[in-house]
Amino acid sequence: MESMLNKFKNTVTKVTADVTSAVMGNPVTREFEVGRHIASGGPGLCWRIYNGTKKSTKQEVAVFVFDKKIIDKYQKFDKDQIIDSLKKGVQQLTRLRHPRLLTVQHPLEESRDCLAFCTEPVFASLSNVLGQWDNLPSPVPNDIKEYKLFDVETKYGLLQISEGLSFLHGGVKMVHGNLCLENIILNKSGAWKIMGFDFSISSVNPSDAEPKYSCKEWEPNLPPLCLPNPEYLAPEYILSVSCDAASDMYSLGVVMHSVFNEGKPVFQVNKHDIFKSFSRQLDQLSNMNPALLNKIPEEVREHVKMLLSVTPNVRPDADQMTKIPFFDDVGAVTLQYFDTLFQRDNLQKSQFYKGLPKVLPKLPKRVVVYRILPALTSEFVNPDMVPFVLPNVLLIAEDCTKEEYVRLILPDLTPVFKQQEPIQILLIFLQKMDLLLTKTPSEDIKNSVLPMVYRALEAPSVQIQELCLNIIPTFANLIDYPAMKNSLIPRIKSACLQTSSLAVRVNSLVCLGKILEYLDKWFVIDEILPFLLQIPSREPAVLMGVLGIYKCTFSHKKLGIPKEHLATKSLPHLVSLSIDNNLNLNQFNSFMVVIREMLSRMEAEHKTKLEQLHAMQEQQRFLSTFHQLSLKSKKTFLLVLLVIFCAYCGQIDDIFGSTSVNGKENGSSVATSQPNRMSLTLEEKQRLAKEQEQAAKLRSQQPLAPQSIKPAANTNSQTKDLTSSLMNNMTSLSLAGSARPPPVQGSTMSAFPSSSPMAGSMGAPVSNGFNPAMGFQTASVGMGMGMGPSGPGFYGGMASTTSTPNFGALTQGAVGQSGKPPDMSALDSLFTPNKPKVPLKQMGPIAPPGANTAWLSQFGSAQNAQTPMQGVSVGLGGMSSGFGMQANPFFSPQNFSQPAAPSMNPTGVKQSSSVNNDLKDLFG
Repeated sequence: MESMLNKFKNTVTKVTADVTSAVMGNPVTREFEVGRHIASGGPGLCWRIYNGTKKSTKQEVAVFVFDKKIIDKYQKFDKDQIIDSLKKGVQQLTRLRHPRLLTVQHPLEESRDCLAFCTEPVFASLSNVLGQWDNLPSPVPNDIKEYKLFDVETKYGLLQISEGLSFLHGGVKMVHGNLCLENIILNKSGAWKIMGFDFSISSVNPSDAEPKYSCKEWEPNLPPLCLPNPEYLAPEYILSVSCDAASDMYSLGVVMHSVFNEGKPVFQVNKHDIFKSFSRQLDQLSNMNPALLNKIPEEVREHVKMLLSVTPNVRPDADQMTKIPFFDDVGAVTLQYFDTLFQRDNLQKSQFYKGLPKVLPKLPKRVVVYRILPALTSEFVNPDMVPFVLPNVLLIAEDCTKEEYVRLILPDLTPVFKQQEPIQILLIFLQKMDLLLTKTPSEDIKNSVLPMVYRALEAPSVQIQELCLNIIPTFANLIDYPAMKNSLIPRIKSACLQTSSLAVRVNSLVCLGKILEYLDKWFVIDEILPFLLQIPSREPAVLMGVLGIYKCTFSHKKLGIPKEHLATKSLPHLVSLSIDNNLNLNQFNSFMVVIREMLSRMEAEHKTKLEQLHAMQEQQRFLSTFHQLSLKSKKTFLLVLLVIFCAYCGQIDDIFGSTSVNGKENGSSVATSQPNRMSLTLEEKQRLAKEQEQAAKLRSQQPLAPQSIKPAANTNSQTKDLTSSLMNNMTSLSLAGSARPPPVQGSTMSAFPSSSPMAGSMGAPVSNGFNPAMGFQTASVGMGMGMGPSGPGFYGGMASTTSTPNFGALTQGAVGQSGKPPDMSALDSLFTPNKPKVPLKQMGPIAPPGANTAWLSQFGSAQNAQTPMQGVSVGLGGMSSGFGMQANPFFSPQNFSQPAAPSMNPTGVKQSSSVNNDLKDLFG
């Protein structure tokens, strides 16, 4: 018998390729689409189970197919016996309707090649789950291979089988006759269902009398598919040819043993000698070894022992088994309650759903997702139950992956997003908005989730608006920027302006303040700040909300308010709000703190801008003026700069030897420190007297006209007058038109600094360009010349500074490695009696009070600003200087702000042949 069954199983396993083609000819395929092979079940696992869908409704089903080629080896009589037995089982199952029996969706259909019928969606048989993989696809699906039963599934599954037997025995007076692992099916939700009624026996007594069942004698010569599984049969079937409801209870005891022992029954039956095998089994059951039940949980071990009793009267009936303490498990009771929900009213359901969140964390995820979740989502059709069901569904969604959420939960949630009544639905969704935005695909967020938020902002209920405004900042980072900018922000602004509730208005401002960081700077400036001006109310809470938005925008490192907006809009608005009579002292102080911060930053930024703009303008003027010079004038100008620089380098050691760069030494004023000077030699005194005499002659001459500057009358001398040539160039420069030549590349002016902090000590701004009223000004090195008598409104001389630029590197190049100034005595021949030299003291600087004038006195005594003179104004380093001509070829004092120069020590002149030689070359 055993070899016959094994041979049958091998045959079933080999026949795989032709089944799919065989089912295509079956009438079942007219209404159902047949999918892939997923499992096997029924007597001897002969039924192949496919997933499928109904063509008209797209409803998911399971398609059971029996391929007739499996029994080709049998004679026609045996084939007919097998077919009749299978037909009987399906037909009996189709007539019976109970939650614990497999539900048939389409009755049995027969074709030339196969039998087929459709049921509710199926996962696998209990036999497949416990490791019997006959008639399964190759390779075995991972979901079956890796499936492990949880304790709650086992408990509730056995409870379901007990309830099914209770229905058969008490309800329809029927004995199943072949209860085994192959005939217990796990549906897609994990519920255990009974099938395989091929050998069921109905009572022969009337329904109101005690049931009596007629049992057939065991026929070992029949094919295995025509006989029940002997390993699950009660001993009385074989030994006394009798059966009743207690016989099924014995089979239940063997099933419980197999579930806890990896699918192995209590005894292995020798099918060749079935009677002897059962006799031995009867003896073992009478004296049962305790080790036989070791793997069965202790709390149900005694009940299993009773079910396996050789005496049918000792075995508990099905109704008694459903009430044993083993099934009083929280998870099992919860699952049982879900299966009986259709019997409950709304009040009972609501109470159950309220307590369900405490139970869900204790249940395995697979049980929750595939057993409880479908039951919960089925309640969405009842609007009154949605507020009770929805929190549990969202709690399950938190433990699901995004893929599971999209596949199992989102399709049922999508219609609920659109429900506006009862109002609690919207509240629950708002509280779980972070979950929805995290796991919902962007397209569904746009089409379903965000419209729900917008409806909440526009809801007539103040409580809904408040809750929505409080929750929005918690998930603002999950909303894409276009949706926030174009849909969310306008609705928040509208809610703030149109509401009559102070709480909504304040919450709107607080919400905007919290989501500012997710907006860009210019959107805030263009849309949010102008909106604050439109708020009509002046309650303190509203005013402080407005202040908060201003402060957040002003102080946020990514946002900020431009000074123009501060000056024209923000500050005027805040100042007007700050004096509102509704504000208390602390609130007023908060306004003033922000206002002061804004004023300080606006002042600093605008001051910096003006300084930079002024420096750029002066630099542009300098470059423009310099480019207008002719080539000859540029050469002359550069020569002047070189001579002045050489002269300066000759005295720089004395300067830095007596004072610091800042004009002070050891904290005392330089003016109080007199350097050590040598007394003038006789030769120097004679030269100084001669220079003063020449200066007196120059002052007695008539002033030169701007358009025609004539050299000093000396027709007999053939020596070129450099002073006259330089004055001619200056005159032509002052009269030049607006056309400017392109910039000269490689100008040597780049060697000098363009600006200096020393200019501020003069009381006049540093000038870097050509001013038509002031002449050519530069912060580097410049020279201005004016000729003619000077009156009270005119002055000349060298602009003084309080600090000296560092020309150390250039000094070495100009003076030479020996430290001595270059010998320029060859230029002495340019000085003739008819070409008087300009005295040094006329070139002396007009120093401001407190300035160090000692080193300037080396060039001659300083002259009073009111003294008429004809001379040259020279600027070095960071000194402001002029270089140009006006209509009146003298500088106007109103263009400068320079204090009167103190008198200088006339005895401070030091012998310097380098300086004198340089001046001879310039003013020969």
